[in-house]
Amino acid sequence: MPGGRLTQQERQQIALGLADNLAYAEIARRLDRPTSTVTREVMRNGGPTAYRADLAHRATEHRAHRRRPTTPKGPEAPPQPYGRDAEEVRAYEEQFTTLLMRQGLPKMTAGVLTCLFTTDSGSLTAAELVQRLQVSPASISKAITFLESQGLVRRERDERRRERYFADADVWYQSMVAAARSNAEFAETAREGVRVLGSDTPAAARLENIARFVDFVAESITRAAEQAREVLYTKPAPPRGDADTPSPDSPWRP
Repeated sequence: MPGGRLTQQERQQIALGLADNLAYAEIARRLDRPTSTVTREVMRNGGPTAYRADLAHRATEHRAHRRRPTTPKGPEAPPQPYGRDAEEVRAYEEQFTTLLMRQGLPKMTAGVLTCLFTTDSGSLTAAELVQRLQVSPASISKAITFLESQGLVRRERDERRRERYFADADVWYQSMVAAARSNAEFAETAREGVRVLGSDTPAAARLENIARFVDFVAESITRAAEQAREVLYTKPAPPRGDADTPSPDSPWRP
């Protein structure tokens, strides 16, 4: 398997593969490179929709000739729990980060959200995020502030008074509700335009149609979020019957 930096010809092959909608794994197979190498290359250079081989090669050459003023990286990533392949996990995290970036999140913000999604503990502190992403505390703080403003993370203090950040199912419910609330505000503002511009004018008719559409979407989002939380995350009540009969999940069941 070839090692070292990607060549300009390899980058051109990556660009052709992306244009043909090939998966990262297939492009990597054709290059005889690890999937993580291709994923990291694309993510660093604009993502799959904006990747250009010539610009990527120039950016890499530029990075090679400049010293990074960042904190030196620590040791290699520790072994993964549950028998996971560390390289495969790293490639998946980069793929997930790229997906979030394609949906509009900044790179650092996408990286933080990916870490929160893929951690077994269900939460991380700022220090843990700094260690995992090898960035400054200020970068983490900025990303968390943005994610909180979008309702995508929440914070709590643990027993050591450290702030921990969560991106669990309830956060997604709150995010959906916040999005619906924002849509409702947009509809209200559009209807104010109907009053200002005159209800019988073409502009007002346009705004009224927008308001009706957004109202419908907001109500649908709220209803779907509430139903999903109730169906997916509400524990079923124990069966009515003999109180001495252990439930199927009881550790004392024979």
